[in-house]
Amino acid sequence: MDRTTRHSETRYGNRPTMKDVAARAGVGLKTVSRVVNGEPGVTPDTERRVQEAIDALGFRRNDSARVLRKGRTASIGLVLEDLADPFYGPLSRAVEEVARAHGALLINGSSAEDPEREQELVLALCARRVDGLIVIPAGDDHRYLEPEIKAGIATVFVDRPAGRVDADMVLSDSFGGSREGVAHLIAHGHRRIGFIGDQPRIHTATERLRGYHAAMTDAGITVEDTWVSLGSTEPGRVRAAAEAMLGGPEPVTALFAGNNRVTVTAVRVIAERDRPVALVGFDDIELADLLGITVISQDAAAVGRTAAEHLFRRLDGADHAPARVELPTTLIPRGSGELPPA
Repeated sequence: MDRTTRHSETRYGNRPTMKDVAARAGVGLKTVSRVVNGEPGVTPDTERRVQEAIDALGFRRNDSARVLRKGRTASIGLVLEDLADPFYGPLSRAVEEVARAHGALLINGSSAEDPEREQELVLALCARRVDGLIVIPAGDDHRYLEPEIKAGIATVFVDRPAGRVDADMVLSDSFGGSREGVAHLIAHGHRRIGFIGDQPRIHTATERLRGYHAAMTDAGITVEDTWVSLGSTEPGRVRAAAEAMLGGPEPVTALFAGNNRVTVTAVRVIAERDRPVALVGFDDIELADLLGITVISQDAAAVGRTAAEHLFRRLDGADHAPARVELPTTLIPRGSGELPPA
């Protein structure tokens, strides 16, 4: 066998073991174990030789035995709706930062707003023995998680409540934020205000619609059926809804967009029209400050950080009743929500 073949087998074949490290360093297996696990009882010279052998062989500790010994994997799972959604970027990053501070690894995945996929992903993470879970629910029945929670897997639900189980949850104030955004449009003279939101089975969509109705009721405005549209946030569906509201003999003069994806399509539709249309969007979007888009902003990082901190408190032994934390939203006026009716 030539040198190239031997090198290939070393690199891509069996991984080096502690026995290999011990043989190269000329020490016992227990000495290598002490160095690898940061235990005392090794002289500086011996530790140096072992570390040189580790570096030369490319040895990496196998944590499987430690997991079996301690019953903890030092890992948590994060199940998002859509990894591509800008809202989840800062949320995921904040969770990862808290996990890292606790010496834990974050494993995440996307449910694609599919309840069956959510369940499949959550149970796959449980099978890999994560210590805890942070879940943005796609479904409304989470009883499948009861055995896992009873077995000790800490679970926090984010953005939307859990369905039919008691668990910690961290939410944004969707109702209050929507109510404030619509009231802002009313304060700038609008009476005919359209609402375009996500699918009605989604908690945040119904809460934001409830906030819209509350603001309109507060102002004594009767909402017409044609002013409200819930459904997929797919651009074609949102475009059709916006064009219907903005067309006809009595169009709406303002739009309230129920989430960031709706806002993006609404901006495109409004840009194509001759007359100005006021717009407030729920969730911030990229370049909204440059485009002058007024938004109701959620602090996604605060949501993720709060959820992760709750999770690790549970992992550290907190046994209080399930908590519901609702974080406030912020109205950011940038111009589009301050336009008067045409």
